Amino acid sequence: MTEKQSAYAQAGVDIAAGQKATELMKTAVHATFGPEVLSGVGSFGGLFAISKLKEMAEPVLVASTDGVGTKTMVAAQMGRWGSIGQDIVNHCINDILVQGAVPLFFMDYVASSRLDPQQIATVVGGAAQACRAAGCALLGGETAEMPGVYQPGELDLVGTIVGVVERATLIDGRRIQAGDVILGLPSSGPHTNGYTLARSVLSNLDWHTPHADLGQSIGEALLAVHRSYLHEVQALWAAGVDVRGLAHITGGGLVDNPPRIFPEGLGAILRRGSWPVPPIFDLIQRSGAIDDAEMVHVFNMGLGMLVIVPPEDAGKAQTVLGGVPIVGEISNHVRGVRIDGS
Repeated sequence: MTEKQSAYAQAGVDIAAGQKATELMKTAVHATFGPEVLSGVGSFGGLFAISKLKEMAEPVLVASTDGVGTKTMVAAQMGRWGSIGQDIVNHCINDILVQGAVPLFFMDYVASSRLDPQQIATVVGGAAQACRAAGCALLGGETAEMPGVYQPGELDLVGTIVGVVERATLIDGRRIQAGDVILGLPSSGPHTNGYTLARSVLSNLDWHTPHADLGQSIGEALLAVHRSYLHEVQALWAAGVDVRGLAHITGGGLVDNPPRIFPEGLGAILRRGSWPVPPIFDLIQRSGAIDDAEMVHVFNMGLGMLVIVPPEDAGKAQTVLGGVPIVGEISNHVRGVRIDGS
């Protein structure tokens, strides 16, 4: 057995490293477990008791899978791995939140050409931190070592989330009407999208020392954690705000994401200048001589989530959310998204 393991290691896969990574992450993962979790780290499958769903009238499970893309390459360049675990969890939470679902459990997939146990444990520890903040179990996952598939020093991170919503309170955008108000929840930066373009246009700059326009280094600005909007949306629900639509601004930016929830015949007008744009976007635009139309098609430009409410609820929503800006409205005179002032 020892000889076979040695041959496997010589081929590029270190079983012992995988076992060490599992041991290092175990405490962080266990900290996300509630009584619903019936299995521990290392089981073939995660077990999650759903008896509490019996209290719901008509529970609907909502699931999503996504990745952090080439943001992992920024983490590698900076030698900082803790934040991308939070990124993938928060991204997935937002993806199911737009349909009104709250998370039940999350599962991760981390792959690289060569396992670094401490690196993997740091990534998964970040995921566990975000899961704890959301009341979500990190139920399990997979750590894969695949030399030849991934380049040395690179890492891939993907996550799957499962949540639940009452069918009667499912948010699908069908109640959106012309005249509804759009509130913009701020992003922390690019979140998990547009990093291939950002890395390309910023590649000749110093990423490690503080940049005068950013108040921090470029690397730090790019690694800012993807925000979860779970608590903000739950606060709106608790206050009785009629949330008619939610749009998570991910790949496709402000152009492609909002129309995914619009009823036929309706569009949105967004007003540039009505919300603050993080300075990292201006630096990206200037460095790459990128026009406005492409910027709003690639990046969130400071808007991580759009919240659509009837005009009579707008003031209450702003009070609940601490004065977030009104960034536009729903219109039956446009299709898709029109961004005025750009």
